[in-house]
Amino acid sequence: MSPPDDVSAATAAPPDDANDLRGFHFRRLMRKTLTLVLIGALALIVGGVLGAAIGPAVGGGAFVLALLAGVAIVFAIADSRAEEAFFQAYAQQHGLELNGRSPLPPTTPLLRKGDDRYAERSLSGPIGEGIEGILALYTYEQESTDSEGNRETNYYRYTVGLVPVPECVPFVPELYCQRKFGLRSLEKLEDAFRRSKERVKLESEVLDEKYEIFAGKGQDAVWLRQLFAPTFIVWLSESAPKKFAFELVDGSLCCYVSGHKKKAEELEEISAATATVAKRLREEAAESRP
Repeated sequence: MSPPDDVSAATAAPPDDANDLRGFHFRRLMRKTLTLVLIGALALIVGGVLGAAIGPAVGGGAFVLALLAGVAIVFAIADSRAEEAFFQAYAQQHGLELNGRSPLPPTTPLLRKGDDRYAERSLSGPIGEGIEGILALYTYEQESTDSEGNRETNYYRYTVGLVPVPECVPFVPELYCQRKFGLRSLEKLEDAFRRSKERVKLESEVLDEKYEIFAGKGQDAVWLRQLFAPTFIVWLSESAPKKFAFELVDGSLCCYVSGHKKKAEELEEISAATATVAKRLREEAAESRP
């Protein structure tokens, strides 16, 4: 009986996260003659040049550092291949289409932030029962300049779920459910400076401790209270993903959590949460139609 193939043995079961196959790809790369030759040649060149120019001790140290740098480069390549394999497997398992770096429609405030914005990876298709949408690793970049003129780019990363819900536009053209930050004592002061949005207060202390909810001024308060039915409030308070939030603008729903999630369990949790919010919005919109 022939021994099992390394690749088929390593990928027989779908990986649970982006790091599952990193060790496999690293070992596979390090066993290749070309990899060893390139790392050795880099180390010899760097060590030889610095040894001749400065001294043998420096050359020896540079040789060792170049070897370590070469191994680190191979590890980074293995990490990238493992992540790609994970997302390919996840997309296939869930019937989704995988795309690389691409823009996302700037439909909500989060998707319009920064000097540059993009999805590093996106998965489009069914993200819940009867719900078509996009699951994406979203990043926006913000450039800043210090007093000495030095420019710096900061990166802000989120995992987002996007679903169109145009049937909600007549009832709730603008709605924001954000994680609560800051002191409750400052809420009235903050609200005084809001021009286009107003705070939505619901009869739930638990929800009020975790979220700040805002809607466009003049929206139907009764409809919003019906949307946040007791079952939906309980779900938001107890079952939604950690640090979950959502924005709804002109029929475009964007649910998000901070950070790029690269585990199957986390991606499934965000997909399910996005589908839950989309279904609740559609249900209430359907009940409100004449």
